[in-house]
Amino acid sequence: MPWTSTNRIYAKPSNTSGGEGVTAVATANSARAAPTAAADTGGRFELSDHGYGKSCVKLLHVYRDGEYHAIREYDVSTELKLTSESPYVLGDNKDVVATDSQKNTVYLLAKKHGVKTPEEFGAVVVNHFLYTYKQVGEAKCRVVEYPWERLQAGAPHNHAFIFSPAATRWCEVSQVRHDAVVVKSGLSGLRVLKTTQSAFVDFVQDEYTTLADAAERIFSTVVEAEWTYDSMRTADFDNAWLTVKDAILEKFAGPPDTGVYSPSVQHTLYQAEKMVLEKVSEISWIKMTMPNKHYLNIDMSKFPANVTKGDPRHHIYQPIDKPAGLIYAQLRRRPKSHL
Repeated sequence: MPWTSTNRIYAKPSNTSGGEGVTAVATANSARAAPTAAADTGGRFELSDHGYGKSCVKLLHVYRDGEYHAIREYDVSTELKLTSESPYVLGDNKDVVATDSQKNTVYLLAKKHGVKTPEEFGAVVVNHFLYTYKQVGEAKCRVVEYPWERLQAGAPHNHAFIFSPAATRWCEVSQVRHDAVVVKSGLSGLRVLKTTQSAFVDFVQDEYTTLADAAERIFSTVVEAEWTYDSMRTADFDNAWLTVKDAILEKFAGPPDTGVYSPSVQHTLYQAEKMVLEKVSEISWIKMTMPNKHYLNIDMSKFPANVTKGDPRHHIYQPIDKPAGLIYAQLRRRPKSHL
């Protein structure tokens, strides 16, 4: 017989009632007030936030359909917020779902349900914790996807893949007990650069200004984006993520032969956000950040002409990572009028 603790209370699903033993425990617990930091300190302090979980549970999901295989690789992080402060105030662990158990849960749920999208798997995880453990008041799950693509060997390969880190996909799924699931999706690390069709002119010129107008400049940035959905039931998460990425690239680069003119980072960012909301009706708001990655002209006039003369098609710039301008904006749908 395996070892068990007589003081441990095994969790029951939150929407079911326990037997007489569970009722007796609940009655005994209700007889004494749940300890809090406020009670422990005579009202001087309060535990304003708390939670714990398992970070970066690495998971590779392989779906084998005959000779054709598909993969998705993730870092999954879980976080639980208990309704009790006893683990902190008293060191009483009877309500604590161990972080190692949370890790095991991720693997077991992936095995049972598979992983269709990061968002849907995150919802499965948070629903499981709220249903299984009545002492959990809120559950969160963050999923970061590794950018694997199917290898193209004249045709798509059945079971070989290539790591293609153009951008990182992530999501954060959370749910408070008795509330709806909240899903935030995101894109990070999308680094882009174009060598023309970018300017920055007519900005404030005063005694603090040394930057000159630039009618022609290199435009480079690393895009970060995040957005939320009105409803999980109608959202196509894979399509939404690809649409956001494609909108950013389209408004940044434009047609392949002519490009698109950018008068500022702010304008390009706004145009991409507007396209996203126009194309994906389930997205309620999107926020994007575009830091400048500067490539500065090098002044060759200081050098003799005989050492700088050469093919005029050669242009040399100096990459400058820091300091960098930081531009962001959030575009949301306005509430519909009820008039």
